[in-house]
Amino acid sequence: MSVQDSHVWVNRLSVHFGVGKGLLGGGGGVLKAVDEVSLEIPRGSFFGLVGESGSGKTTLGRAILKAAPITGGEVRYRDEDVDFDVGQMSKAELKEYRRRAQLIFQDPYAALSPRMTVRDIIAEPLEVMKLTKTREETDERVREIAAKCRLNLEHLRRFPHAFSGGQRQRISIARALVCEPKFLVADESVAALDVSIQADILNLLKSLQQEMDITFLFISHDLSVVAHICDYVAVMYLGAIVELAPSRELFAGPKHPYTKALLSAIPSLDPDDRGTAQKLEGEIPSPLNKPSGCRFHTRCPVAEARCASDVPAWRELSPGHRVACHFAE
Repeated sequence: MSVQDSHVWVNRLSVHFGVGKGLLGGGGGVLKAVDEVSLEIPRGSFFGLVGESGSGKTTLGRAILKAAPITGGEVRYRDEDVDFDVGQMSKAELKEYRRRAQLIFQDPYAALSPRMTVRDIIAEPLEVMKLTKTREETDERVREIAAKCRLNLEHLRRFPHAFSGGQRQRISIARALVCEPKFLVADESVAALDVSIQADILNLLKSLQQEMDITFLFISHDLSVVAHICDYVAVMYLGAIVELAPSRELFAGPKHPYTKALLSAIPSLDPDDRGTAQKLEGEIPSPLNKPSGCRFHTRCPVAEARCASDVPAWRELSPGHRVACHFAE
């Protein structure tokens, strides 16, 4: 897929952070949170990004939104009438990009100001970006998006402490959607919710995507959730994408050992499947001191000598299915 066919196109994107030395002189160096990542997010798709904690998922999502510093590479955002180089935008372009690309936060309790009513929380993006001219127009937009997110009008007069976690997340979604964006990053947006509430929020996001023609980057560590909602899935490990494929193909035939381990860890109700999970030995290595060669070889059950020295090529095994592993076949 080319940049012309993508809604968001990422080419060799890197996000590095300098780490200072500790009080005793230890530490220091460069933390490579995202290390030369390339991917294409098709317009109107639900694109899943999965991996363990510390793999760089959130940093990648924030870099695409220009909420984290881009060290190298390129991010292009294309819409019907704009083509932004996210790393090189002017102030006017950044303001327009902020309207078109929004973020749904992970924690519905910390994301909402306890001193503002729900109406003011949802209306804030409109007022900051000056997208409405009168209070009546603002109120109309707020009521419209609140109804789409299944919030009652009486909710708009209340404060966040009066709501449950699921209701708070619907408020966060309404705030993100009130300025009618075309691209949304949902960062672990159902991780803090009960399973029954998760399903309700996921169904809401799917219906809003279809109704409002939105492209989603859905970041999660829960592969069962990703399987339910996503069209494409990218698997991230230690700052890099190790496998990318259409959702059905990835779950039916994973090629990378890390993806297989993640999928085998999904709980099953089948008694015959118990005890067959592929265990990952050890912890994810530090981004400050990544392993040589294949970055997964220190935990890989099929690693050989060449894995410690040779970086696996990022290659396409079948249309749309790419993997970085010497033994993917």
